[in-house]
Amino acid sequence: VHLTESGGGSVGNGESLKLSCVASGGRLGGWVMAWFRQRQDNEREGIAVIDSNGLARVAKSVQGRFSISDHINTNTLYLQMNNLSSEDTAIYYCAANTRGFSSFHASHYEYWGQGTQVTVSS
Repeated sequence: VHLTESGGGSVGNGESLKLSCVASGGRLGGWVMAWFRQRQDNEREGIAVIDSNGLARVAKSVQGRFSISDHINTNTLYLQMNNLSSEDTAIYYCAANTRGFSSFHASHYEYWGQGTQVTVSS
């Protein structure tokens, strides 16, 4: 399984970005997929997860601003991020859990992308 993120970049306060993660080596629709982020000197934080039934959840820290979705036909996972602030500056990772249970814990995910940097300036 290989995961490749894209869509990161530098934006200003209040702007939006949409991250993508293309999965290869397996069928995304059968997995639990998630987005994590890692801010400087912090642990990797789970922020959004979608299970194999399409049930999506987001962390309270990004609720109302971020949403997760997938497109099974193209094996692509998305993270729409709106109203960004400097607190959202981090490296964003997508991850796959092929064992089927939904979780915000990094230890439950077997496969990871290389990450994409998001920088929000005030």
